[in-house]
Amino acid sequence: MVDDQLPNQLPMTAAGMTAKDLEALHAAVELLEHTSLAARLTQVVGKPIELIGHAVPQAAADTIAAATTTALNAALKAALATMQNRGPLPSPPPRAAEGKGGRLLHKALATASGAIGGSLGLITAPLEIPISTIIMLRSIADIARSEGENLSEPDAALACVQVFGLGARPATGAAAESGYFAVRGLLAKSITEAARFIAERGMVEEGAPILVRFVSQIAARFGVVVSQKLAAQTLPLVGALGGAMVNYAFIDHFQDVARGHFTVRRLERTYGKEAVRAEYERWRVASRE
Repeated sequence: MVDDQLPNQLPMTAAGMTAKDLEALHAAVELLEHTSLAARLTQVVGKPIELIGHAVPQAAADTIAAATTTALNAALKAALATMQNRGPLPSPPPRAAEGKGGRLLHKALATASGAIGGSLGLITAPLEIPISTIIMLRSIADIARSEGENLSEPDAALACVQVFGLGARPATGAAAESGYFAVRGLLAKSITEAARFIAERGMVEEGAPILVRFVSQIAARFGVVVSQKLAAQTLPLVGALGGAMVNYAFIDHFQDVARGHFTVRRLERTYGKEAVRAEYERWRVASRE
């Protein structure tokens, strides 16, 4: 039954979405719900995610956690600097600001950092993780602008950092607990409080408790996929080439999450959050069936 309901044959939703916007939303569902980083890494290294996760020594857990928090603090600082320095952005043609060249450049830079990590192992984690995270943030920001986000607004700048939490979807688990809107709901309060705090204070003092909570909540999720990535890079015989491939899969995954996330936000600005979520969930269920 579901196979007969192709996107072009679907009836218009109550929100009156155009066929083009419906297609964009359905593509976002595929990006956000059906491909986990764990699955990508399994394809790269040829081992199931359970083995990849166990490859990280317990002694390295604290190092990875510290490096992840440092990376996200750097990403937050970069996002807020972008917000404060750029000012309001002109309205670009829809989806025109982010081209293939930019995505490929960011992939190349992240791939190079992954090659170093793959050849030297976990010892490079405190350096490699912040570098690759900032590279990914720049790519995420380009995607955000291409979907009409104004990065001079706190909510948009923080939404770029939020992508690192949204991309930490497990390979298995209850869809209701790991789906895009479920995770977004878990992060909603901290991002709203942080955006209000930044809007009221203007310049943000480092170590503000509200921002610390925001970073900690993102880090708790992002750290899981960082551990998977580092474990995959340090498996025997992976080496520099395998490390580069792992980082390529890593940034490709978060670029896809960013594209899906900011597509949803763009459509919410046009049709309203409730209408977009209703169509999103309807298509998510239909595509799973």
